[in-house]
Amino acid sequence: MNTQVEHVEELLEDVESQPRIVLYNDNHNSFEHVILCLMAFCNHNLIQAEQCAQLVHSKGKYAVKHGSIDELVSINNQLAANDLTTEIQL
Repeated sequence: MNTQVEHVEELLEDVESQPRIVLYNDNHNSFEHVILCLMAFCNHNLIQAEQCAQLVHSKGKYAVKHGSIDELVSINNQLAANDLTTEIQL
């Protein structure tokens, strides 16, 4: 395996081991609302927010933000206050 591939795999393992906010699909929020919330609270750009919303819709859930617990608690609270179903996973 070349070193570039190994480096990418290490980065992915680092991200996956971090705490994350998981967003769950629901039947009452519009794509537009979810996208706007991801942009406003997770600092996603439009493309990232659209892709995350589509993954949540198709897979039922998706990790939309990785980071420290301190950072995630505030973001999770904002998402929940906007009627999104989320949880922080360690």
